[in-house]
Amino acid sequence: MRKHSTTLLGLAAAATLTLTACSTGSTPDPGSAGTRQASSLSTLPQGKKAAPLSAEHLGPRLLDIIDMGSDYRVKPQQDSKHDDVAVVGCPALEKLGAGAAAGGSLDFPTKAKVTFAYSGSGDSEVGEEIYTDAEDKLSSGSRTIFDAMTACPKYQLASGSTPINVTTQKVTAPERGDERWAWMMTLSSGGRTTMIKQVAVRSGTVLVVLSGSPGLVDTHLDKALDKALAPAT
Repeated sequence: MRKHSTTLLGLAAAATLTLTACSTGSTPDPGSAGTRQASSLSTLPQGKKAAPLSAEHLGPRLLDIIDMGSDYRVKPQQDSKHDDVAVVGCPALEKLGAGAAAGGSLDFPTKAKVTFAYSGSGDSEVGEEIYTDAEDKLSSGSRTIFDAMTACPKYQLASGSTPINVTTQKVTAPERGDERWAWMMTLSSGGRTTMIKQVAVRSGTVLVVLSGSPGLVDTHLDKALDKALAPAT
């Protein structure tokens, strides 16, 4: 059993939700996803590689409270005490080890993130993370961790002394960007169950990850992708 930094993947947040939520049913869906609009980072001439974006250009690509609406509020960033959980029973995740994030698996040098709480359900949240790096580094680092995330249909997370049972299932990813991943996670502990959906899309030098209650992810996915992957200006 190895320690593995998982905040970037939303696992620590998922574990926190599991331990604090009281719901055992499905998450309320406040709406449905809209029609997808094709958008991507600007295409450069063949043979010329795009440069990563600067930190100041990532923040404006995140969803904001205007995008989300009055039913949401921005959550303060969580303390680092939830950053590490132990992964048990999934060799693909375990072998990444404690240095996985520092070794290039989503610990890209430039990133921005935000988390929103939905007032219609006390424990429903959706979080967005955007990363940028050289295209080859962003692609290989993303594949390493996301392939590991879906390699094991069942495993456990140990958060302190509390074991959390996790099941994962791949779901259909949006036809956007150059690479995409999507999966559902069911976390159960102490008779409580939490569903988490995660969708990741890479387009060129930008990677966007949306995580949280399935209904909220579905509702805001297209808007998040349109904004995060908009052509660079």
